[in-house]
Amino acid sequence: MHKTALVPYAHLPRAHHDRHVLTSTVDVFGTAHWLLTDRAPKPGRDVLPFDALVVSVRPGGNVELTELSAVRSRWPRLDRLPDGGFVVAASRTRRREEEDDDQVQVFDALGRETSSFSVGDAIEHLLVDEAGHIWVGHFDENPAGIRRWSATGRLAWTSYDADIPGLYDCYALNVSGTTAWACPYTDFPLVEIRPDSPDSPDRPVRVWSNRIRGANAVAVHGERVVFYGGYGQEKDRLAHGELTERSVEPTDVGLLTLPDGLAPGRRRVVGRGSRIYVQAEPFTAWGVFDLST
Repeated sequence: MHKTALVPYAHLPRAHHDRHVLTSTVDVFGTAHWLLTDRAPKPGRDVLPFDALVVSVRPGGNVELTELSAVRSRWPRLDRLPDGGFVVAASRTRRREEEDDDQVQVFDALGRETSSFSVGDAIEHLLVDEAGHIWVGHFDENPAGIRRWSATGRLAWTSYDADIPGLYDCYALNVSGTTAWACPYTDFPLVEIRPDSPDSPDRPVRVWSNRIRGANAVAVHGERVVFYGGYGQEKDRLAHGELTERSVEPTDVGLLTLPDGLAPGRRRVVGRGSRIYVQAEPFTAWGVFDLST
């Protein structure tokens, strides 16, 4: 099976390697972000508010630092808003009921909290689009599926009545521009979501059947699609396909490796349009695979 190596993309500056990486992401404009603390969280359910540092590395290499005050999430999701602020969300709510008004914190560009709200338990993916909408995909402990929120906590779109087959766990979510692509468990269809499309306002969702199972990242470019990940020995699989009118037709399969040719091991993945970003332990560097090149 042939191998494709990730291209080095962004590195956490060495001056910050002594801090603990809580989480990291690549935003819709291609800037990489690391959320850092002085030390790893301690075991236990409750966490006292703490200050954190966001280190942002732009595509050209420029570095920005943003201090966030009174972060409340031990295992957070992170993304940047178009105005320079940040969204930090706890992947699990602190109570069994869905409402937890402190779950999502919105910070301005100076690192000050401006609002907080709940989007529900079991966050698998949290990605902000170019318009500032917050897309949330849930794993199977929350049947909410995929939803889009405003930066003030208003629910703007939900997959509840979108007729997406077998949506129990949002395995893969890709947000680029203001469009989302998903590949959810159990049927693993490829799903395109355009809630604001002027061409089909009454049908914002398009679905293609798909035989490629278990991917946790997806990228799309024109009529081509690629799925990354899978079950068991297929965790490093890179499966290519072509879009027909109603289905994804597999065309090729290989392995995706780190730039040095090694398997990633533990990793984070982010899908953005034609790109899949991969970050392997110790989570200080991002590599990229771009379907458009």
